[in-house]
Parts: sequence; C-alpha cells; structure tokens
Amino acid sequence: MSYDLVSNILLQQNADMGAAEAHGIATGMLCVDNRSDAANWLAEIFSDEQLDYEEKSILLNLYEQTQKLLNPEEEEFTFDLFLPDDDEDLSERAEAIRQWCQGFLFGIGYQKTSSDWPGESGEIMRDIVEFTKLETDVSGDEDEQALMEIQEYLRAAVLLVRDQLQEHNDTEQSH
Repeated sequence: MSYDLVSNILLQQNADMGAAEAHGIATGMLCVDNRSDAANWLAEIFSDEQLDYEEKSILLNLYEQTQKLLNPEEEEFTFDLFLPDDDEDLSERAEAIRQWCQGFLFGIGYQKTSSDWPGESGEIMRDIVEFTKLETDVSGDEDEQALMEIQEYLRAAVLLVRDQLQEHNDTEQSH
C-alpha cells in the first residue's frame, strides 16, 4: 500500500488531513476497540464522502490491514505507522509523525471518553501529546536517528496501549 496513493486520495477528496493522521485515527480507534467500524473512520476523515469504488476500496484496505496487524491474536509484531518512505525528506517524515500522533490521540478520544488510563497508558498518552509538538524543521544523521527512535517507541507504545485498554475493557465488562 502506497503512502503517496492514500495521500493523493485524501488530497483530491479535500480531506482535512493527510495519510499519516488518517492512519493515526484508525490506529487509535482500533486500540480501544478492535471491532471498530471503518465507516466511522471514513466519516471522521471526510465531511462529505464522495469516494469512487477504487478510492474507497484502497482506504478500506488500509483500515482492514491496520485492524489485522493490531489483532492481539496476531503471532508476529508487524504493525507499523503509515508514514512516508525513508527516502523522503526528513522534515516531511517528522511532520508525518507529528500528524500521526495527533490522529492517534483523536482516534483514542473518539472511542474512549474517560481519561482513566490503565497501567502505563497515561504516561504513553502524555508522551504522544509531546510528540505532537515535534520540531519538524530537521536534518542530518542525528535527527534521522531521533526520528527512528520515536517511530520505534510509537510502534511499541501502540501495542502496549492496545493491550492495556482492551484488558481494562474486558475487566469492566465482566463486572
């Protein structure tokens, strides 16, 4: 799945966000409830959805792929953030991570209205809020390394948040 392809669809459809933020929203929604509906996700991205069949199919495929990779029964840890390729401009990649974090926080908030974060989730949420303030005018090997570390942190953080929220939801439902 091409980041540029999804970005172009969102741009052509006048979405208020780019591909990274849209993926962050999907990821946040799915961390709270892995059965979350793709229609709700599309409604958040587009105020007036006018997608043709192919465009809708591409976006739904991204959502379903994210849902599959976030499934706790998945044996392998293959989830990753949907970001521009590593050969893209470093500032563009930093901006995409910042936007992904904004989307993730929105997606979590869309599904979870209380701020009662189980386990380490609260601390992770505070870290992700800080990443929304990321300086995006970056260059050089040191900034590249820092960006890679943030991306790896976020990959691991997503799964930890997912596990803790779903464990918390299961506990609440059994009471």
